[in-house]
Amino acid sequence: MILPKAIMITTLVLLGTGPLVAQDIDRVAEGQALVSMYCADCHATQSTGNSPLAIAPRFRELHLRYDVSFLSEALVEGIVTAHPEMPQFEFDPEQASAIIAYLKSLEPQQ
Repeated sequence: MILPKAIMITTLVLLGTGPLVAQDIDRVAEGQALVSMYCADCHATQSTGNSPLAIAPRFRELHLRYDVSFLSEALVEGIVTAHPEMPQFEFDPEQASAIIAYLKSLEPQQ
């Protein structure tokens, strides 16, 4: 499910992410749309729910494994994993940046 921009803005403000600019909100929305399109068949891409494929990590928990910013290069060069169920995806740098922005938006705010 992709949130309408107004709901996303309200949510981000209530989570205390600090001053938001339209560009940040647009990047998060674009990232959410990309992961919904390419990743949601296997991964839980929202702030709740389980992954449709049991071995696929929930995106809201990726930050527990590593800094999601480090995924940028892999998203551009093509993510390759050790399990054959994971298809290889390649995104352009702007798309990778948007995906990272969305993944960071799923992290608990301090």
